[in-house]
Amino acid sequence: MKTALVFLLAVIVVSVVIVQFFSIKRDRDAAANYPHMGRLIDVDGVTVHAVQMGQGPDVVLLHGASGNTRDFSFAFADMLKDRYRVTMLDRPGMGWTEQLDPAHRRAFSTAHASPRDQARLLKAATDQLGVTNPIVLGHSFGGIIGYAWALEFDDLAGLVSVAGVANPWPGDLGWTYRVNGSAWGGGLAVPLLSAFVPKTYVETTLASIFEPQDAPDGYLEHVGAALSLRRHSMRANARQVNWLRPYVVEMSAQYGEIKVPVEIVHGDADTIVPLSVHSAKVPGQIEGANVTVLPGIGHMPQHTNPKEVIAAIDRVATRAGLR
Repeated sequence: MKTALVFLLAVIVVSVVIVQFFSIKRDRDAAANYPHMGRLIDVDGVTVHAVQMGQGPDVVLLHGASGNTRDFSFAFADMLKDRYRVTMLDRPGMGWTEQLDPAHRRAFSTAHASPRDQARLLKAATDQLGVTNPIVLGHSFGGIIGYAWALEFDDLAGLVSVAGVANPWPGDLGWTYRVNGSAWGGGLAVPLLSAFVPKTYVETTLASIFEPQDAPDGYLEHVGAALSLRRHSMRANARQVNWLRPYVVEMSAQYGEIKVPVEIVHGDADTIVPLSVHSAKVPGQIEGANVTVLPGIGHMPQHTNPKEVIAAIDRVATRAGLR
């Protein structure tokens, strides 16, 4: 009996060492293969990664769940930089931006940055960069950060939501978020996934995000999915998404306070952030909000329908008197 227990403990120790070795290696490889592309800004002791390009009125781009600035730098930002100064930001825990608080960095924890916390941090970063009166564009999870930005601050020109989270949804988000967003899952399951998730899983996940369209050629290689598979990024993403709904309930009840121009672009084939649950309700919540529905389009309009998204930015610029 004693020998069996010793053997079991030895197997557990060896397994933990193997998992840690490969997860640490993946962390280091991701950092080496996908270095930061812009500036690392110190905001009250928190490092925020920002990429800027172009000239003109300011546009701030906020990426979605499991993402980073590379989603926008793949092609979309280049389409804007001839008429706007574009600032792309990594959200807390993602890309090269640090978590907001030491408690958020713990393995066995559920502590995370709320949408308002994230908006305040990123606004402070743009202030350091000299961004003034910006149009704030948020995609997917970035959409709810955009609404938080508009609720927290009044010195923005307007808001563009692209397939953005806006309203409470029925049910839960599935077992992966429940597990990885829990304290024990963050400590035990996340390192295991980080160490051994195969490339085929990444490819399948990417395809599901773009459905029913296809991802552009070269997108997977550029976007740096490996950055999102680092342990700290997986924990940050899982906790932020898993515990998001109460914040959305609270914020959506306050949308009537938003007075800046709001333009929304959303595909009616989006199954990740469904139009009917989220954006379709916003015109009844925010006076003057306009929704552009893209028939047959999924969750990534900034890549599949960039002209329509840019047109929404231009409409906000016009409504705000920037053009």
